[in-house]
Amino acid sequence: MPSLEKNKKWIFIVNPVAGGGKVMKQWASINSELLKADIVFQYRFSKKKMHITELVKEAIKNNFRKIVAVGGDGTAHEAINGIFQQNICPSSEITFGLLPIGTGNDWIKTHRIPKKLQQWTVCIKKEKTVFQDIGFIIFQKNEKNEKKEKRFFINVAGLSYDGYVAKKAVGQKTTFFNSLFYLKMMARCLFRYKIPELEILFNGQKKEGRLLTVNLGICRYSGGGMQLVPHAKPDDGKLAMTIAGKINPLAVLLVSPLFYLGKIGWHPKVDFYFATNVRINPLGNHPVYAEADGEFLGTAPAEIGIIPNALKIIVP
Repeated sequence: MPSLEKNKKWIFIVNPVAGGGKVMKQWASINSELLKADIVFQYRFSKKKMHITELVKEAIKNNFRKIVAVGGDGTAHEAINGIFQQNICPSSEITFGLLPIGTGNDWIKTHRIPKKLQQWTVCIKKEKTVFQDIGFIIFQKNEKNEKKEKRFFINVAGLSYDGYVAKKAVGQKTTFFNSLFYLKMMARCLFRYKIPELEILFNGQKKEGRLLTVNLGICRYSGGGMQLVPHAKPDDGKLAMTIAGKINPLAVLLVSPLFYLGKIGWHPKVDFYFATNVRINPLGNHPVYAEADGEFLGTAPAEIGIIPNALKIIVP
């Protein structure tokens, strides 16, 4: 990849398998539309999981400062990890955009980023930007391995039940990771899940007990349009935290419409908080699984924090 003058050309990091292979099928027409719109760019295809992270690091090393990820939420997750794992330049010097052609497109909902290509090209050419916060999570790869890993996230992280669903979704062959797929996974997993006992430390407080799920959000939407952290704001420097206690599986299904209406807080066993640093420790024998941006990570003990106004993004 040739070295270029900074801030002059976009690089598109393309996930060909995003959208169940839809990106690869549509790339020729996408490429044509981008050229027609006089967008100056180069592009690279990823070849395996987390390859996008390495391609982003390589692009930054070669002086690209304007990066577009082509895919869904998982693609964005890998891309921003490339931005925040590198130490060549401050993240504030990089402009990030997402061309949403994935199966999970939750992050764009908060910022109202258009899905239609012609509207999106207008957006990218205007180069209107805002800064949003970025989260990070330090976790164990699995319950038997004490080695810690760190991952950054752009949208929502979930522990306990949400982590369990993400773990079960790994390897699922579907082109529809949307609200219908997530509801199907949720219904399938709810009656099998053993709610773990855990401890949450935040804001000088401690909550412990058998907790169905803990969500920590920068943006509002996840799981195909659910609002599990409806109080999240992407630029307030805080993690919006939702804690759900032990709830009967059938009751979860019955109140599931509340997830999409942003009314989950109506349930008496659901509490909302704000925090800047959260520590989650398992207390019993059952593992506490963790996910971020819909990607399964590993298990707790976990520490979750936030970096205020860390990422410059393209918005309408």
